[in-house]
Amino acid sequence: MDFNEKLQQLRKQNNLTQEQLAEQLYVSRTAISKWESGKGYPNIESLKCISKFFSISIDELLSGGELINLAEIENRSNLNKIYNFISGLLDVMAVAFVFLPLYGEIKGDYIYSVNLLSFTQIEPINLIIYWCIFITIIGLGIAKLIFTHLDKESWNNLAAKYSIALSVAAVCSFAAAREPYVTVLLFLLFVIKIFLLMKQNRTR
Repeated sequence: MDFNEKLQQLRKQNNLTQEQLAEQLYVSRTAISKWESGKGYPNIESLKCISKFFSISIDELLSGGELINLAEIENRSNLNKIYNFISGLLDVMAVAFVFLPLYGEIKGDYIYSVNLLSFTQIEPINLIIYWCIFITIIGLGIAKLIFTHLDKESWNNLAAKYSIALSVAAVCSFAAAREPYVTVLLFLLFVIKIFLLMKQNRTR
């Protein structure tokens, strides 16, 4: 008997609905339905809760093959969390583009490097665009860190796609504005994010 059949049998033997069991295990009813239909497995913590609630060992709940499969799923999930965390952290680090002296400002015969706060030789509309770019990137980074913590994989994927699209727009904008230092650093961050996304796709 597979795990989904065992779980369904145990629930019915204890006269519980899916919703009642979900409340006891602190998960959603959708999660119980997913497990019982064989479309997924609980994580290690949920599995321990099931084992404790029904007074049955994990070995009795899962076959050897299912245990191996669960371990692989858990490993992939943990790797994805690490990649998502690094990606979110990279976006949050975009705050450095505000404070580091990466922008060229001409004064007399010299070009001085200034930070975005001191950058005056620029059209107001362009300055607003720069601020919007960095604030949005930082915001997406914070969102990705929150989604990673809350295990919101689909929301995290969406934020990652917006982040990459914004990175492309940012690189093009600063390249057009002839800001080499910012362009190179943004491009490097973009390459790293693409690399992390590729690694995630391989673990799925």
